[in-house]
Amino acid sequence: MAATGTVTGPRRALALGKAELTLLGRNRTALYMTLLMPALMIYAMRAGAQQVDLGRSGMSLKEVTMTGAFGYVLIFCVYYNLMSAYTARREELVLKRLRTGEAGDLEILAGTALPSVLIALVQCVLLVVAGVTWLGMPLPARPELLVAGVLLGVVVLTALAAASTAFARSSESAQLAAMPLAMVSLLGSGIFVPLDLFPDTLARVCEVLPLTGIVQLVREGWLGGAGAGSVLAHLGAALVWVGLGVFAVRRWFRWEPRR
Repeated sequence: MAATGTVTGPRRALALGKAELTLLGRNRTALYMTLLMPALMIYAMRAGAQQVDLGRSGMSLKEVTMTGAFGYVLIFCVYYNLMSAYTARREELVLKRLRTGEAGDLEILAGTALPSVLIALVQCVLLVVAGVTWLGMPLPARPELLVAGVLLGVVVLTALAAASTAFARSSESAQLAAMPLAMVSLLGSGIFVPLDLFPDTLARVCEVLPLTGIVQLVREGWLGGAGAGSVLAHLGAALVWVGLGVFAVRRWFRWEPRR
């Protein structure tokens, strides 16, 4: 019996994921946010970064742009899209109906997230391929750190997307409710401007943001040069946000429409 339960759980999540992928394909706005927005924002970031003196960061423009691009992918493919998806399924009573069946809470949340997560992972792989083959960047120096950063980012932003639905009454308002965390992360997590270029006090504040440790792990994984202490600090920060995200989901996520 235990073996059967172990198999059917992932199968249920996969079935939910297939259904969610169908719904995503019918939603042109969500497809735009998921597929095109990261590319447009990366282009805009590159243009903006040309105006910043990157000398103190020790990185070139393409290194800042390509490593920061992972943050854009995670924000737009995972956070923005899932916040709308979870809110829409809640308001349509889909989550409530699923919860009365055999699927557990984790299976429902994971199944809903599956298409967005897979698209984000594919885009992250394409970033590395494009950086190495097109821009002449080196192969990732420590691929295990890059992979860890991406996977931790997926978990953190999936959890925060689910928890943030407490502030949204509809899938349309979810886009607005997602903006504060997205904008703070884009401006303060080292995605656009490396923290080395920030004033010391501001840099220390930005180090505690949800995406900062994740962006640093990705950057150190691709470019290398990080010491053990720095790696452990960024891993620890990311894991803390995993814990905070899980707590927030348990505390504030609602399975029925807000009234």
